Amino acid sequence: MAPRVPIGDELRSVLGSPARTTLLDSSPRSRVWRVELRDGGRVIVKQITDGGGTGPDGDARYAREVAALRLAARAARPAVAPALLGTDPANRVMVLEHLDDLGAADDWMPGYAESLARLHALTGPADAGTLPAWSGPSAADAESFLALARALDVPVPPSVPDELAGLIDRLDPAPHHALLHGDPCPGDDLRTADGVRFVDFEQASLGNGLVELAYVRIGFPTCWCAMSVTGAPLSEAEDAYRATWRSLTGTDVPGDLADACAGWLIRGDALVERAHRESVDHLARVPVEDFEWGYVSARERLVHRLGVVAGLCRDHDRLHALGRLSAAVAARLRERWPTLRPLPTQDTRPRY
Repeated sequence: MAPRVPIGDELRSVLGSPARTTLLDSSPRSRVWRVELRDGGRVIVKQITDGGGTGPDGDARYAREVAALRLAARAARPAVAPALLGTDPANRVMVLEHLDDLGAADDWMPGYAESLARLHALTGPADAGTLPAWSGPSAADAESFLALARALDVPVPPSVPDELAGLIDRLDPAPHHALLHGDPCPGDDLRTADGVRFVDFEQASLGNGLVELAYVRIGFPTCWCAMSVTGAPLSEAEDAYRATWRSLTGTDVPGDLADACAGWLIRGDALVERAHRESVDHLARVPVEDFEWGYVSARERLVHRLGVVAGLCRDHDRLHALGRLSAAVAARLRERWPTLRPLPTQDTRPRY
């Protein structure tokens, strides 16, 4: 039996009574309903659960999403997220504006990137503490990446450990306060008549927006539908983001895209779905087993990321040795497993 939509008396007094409810597909960490009200309106009801193998963190994820939606409501029209219409913290329930999704379009990337920049630009230093700071790669991630190279019999240039230590320092989120979605994957962006809006802010944080702009180039690292974006679509998306950020803040996007992409490369947890993160060293698994998430494998994701970092860092002042190592590790992976496929292109974005 489908779970009953959890709208209590207090929410009913504000929203009205449901006439019809439909349970929608969602992650194991939530339940989502489309609710048609007796007055003819429609809303979305979302309840955060403790499912999905993430442990009993439902209260924290609920608080994050509510806080992020309230910050996102600052956006001038067009909005960048659905409006938050009501909350029931005791039951981890939120009522959201219903959005008519037009579905993905072939030229979806510039609109995605523009809305992402508009989201990021909504917050600043005065908002410190309203959300957790973004969690970047650690020294343990760097060591795992070096251990992967050694396990594949790829020599590690002597300067790489120092380059990685500097990278981790530069990715410290402390100086940055952009409103990060936390998981800006295809499917969490809805194309509406008024532009792209993001949903599912359970992992929202404050940090440098560049780490989410990097998703486009590095292959959407926290998403089941990893994909490759190159050529004109990549340039158009990155240009749209930077132009939007500049128009809203009067400044250039801070930081270095090479740093952001390298940060995603060395994170083994970005090879698996959320339920399996923070469990084992996933980079250590790569030489002995391949494992799928979505329709691509861990080795295929990793080869793409290695190629991106190798290209960005070939002539980089602070990461050139990491660039050489990345190229060598990618070559070794392709040599050992020649049937590895390139990531699907952005034209194969899943249609929901």
